[in-house]
Order: sequence, then C-alpha cells, then structure tokens
Amino acid sequence: MSDEGAATVFVVDDDEGVRQIIVDLVKTVGLKSQTFENGDDFLSAYKSTIPGCVILDVRMPGTSGLDIQKELQDQPVPPPVIVLTGYGDIPMTVEAMRTGAHEFVEKPFRAQDLLDSIQNCIRVDSENRERHRTKTAIVARLDSLTERERTVLEMVVNGLSNKEIARALDTSPRTVEVQRMRMMKKMEASSIAGLVQTAIDAGIQRQDP
Repeated sequence: MSDEGAATVFVVDDDEGVRQIIVDLVKTVGLKSQTFENGDDFLSAYKSTIPGCVILDVRMPGTSGLDIQKELQDQPVPPPVIVLTGYGDIPMTVEAMRTGAHEFVEKPFRAQDLLDSIQNCIRVDSENRERHRTKTAIVARLDSLTERERTVLEMVVNGLSNKEIARALDTSPRTVEVQRMRMMKKMEASSIAGLVQTAIDAGIQRQDP
C-alpha cells in the first residue's frame, strides 16, 4: 500500500493549549497536523500509511504516552516518536528511550528545538518507509523463486561455488549455472555480489563456517 499524502505531525496531548501551540508551530514550516486529546482517540484514528511523526505527552490520563508508543511498535513501519517530558518524568523518559522513542523535548520547549526534532523525525520516517518498500519488493522477488532456486541462492550466499553446489545437490555444474542465471534474473541482480547483498537484505542469513 502506498503512503497517503504529505507528512503529518500527530499531536497527542491532553493540554489543549500545548496542542494549539504545536499546530501553529508546524504551520510555519508548511506541515500538516492532527491533534488528539487522549491516546485512545489517536490509536483509533491513526493510519500507518500516512507518513510523518508522532508527538506524545509522556504523562496523560488514561492511555499513557508510553502505552501509545508500545502500540505503535507493532506497525509495519513504526513512526518516529517525539516524547514531551516534564520535570520529574525521568523514569518515564528512560522507559520511553528503552522502547524506542526517537526524540525527547522537555516542557516548556523552545519552538526551534521542537521544529528541529519534527523535521529530523520526518526525514527518518521517509528513510524508514523507503527501506520498507525496498525490502518488500525484494521479498516478493524471493517468493517468486522455485524451491530449488531458493536452495541454490542460500548456497551462493554461503560462498559455495557451482561445483560445490552441484556436488551437494547431486546435479551438474551446468545445471546449477542455469538455475543461478534464472535466479539472478528473478532477483534483478546484475552480479553475484549484488545477488548476495539482496538476499541478505531479504533476510537470508550466512551460516557460520
């Protein structure tokens, strides 16, 4: 599924004044925003296909910022999270860091500090989404291989020559060569080095010698 529209800054904070300050701030750099006064409303409305980032108040009634952050980790491409922390929130900040928060901004925040964090997170999100699209395409190519081609690919990744693969599979080196050529075409690899890297990117692991 393709990303839906321009980058959006999702703001989840129970303080209406803080939400409005952030909305006004992101408008100054031409960014869209959506605001939510609690975590449940945000989680119900959030679509992972929309690029951007999420700004979470770490301490809110009901579903906390930490709970929301943990829920977001289950998304195909978890959005970068900016955690807003207040004085005395050190334990929560440490927990947010442990569970993958990307940026931390302390209240009361400087406008430029928050903008810098937002723009950095949007850049990171764009990079993450591009990597996800690339990996998804590679996995689709991998799924197009026959069982024998997949076996040959795994052996190539582990450094075996055509002769070694032929010996292991009880076939001829010429047959292995033909299978490898077909496999490279399906994987859209122009070289063995490129093939190996593509396979590793798709999750095929080298085995220890």
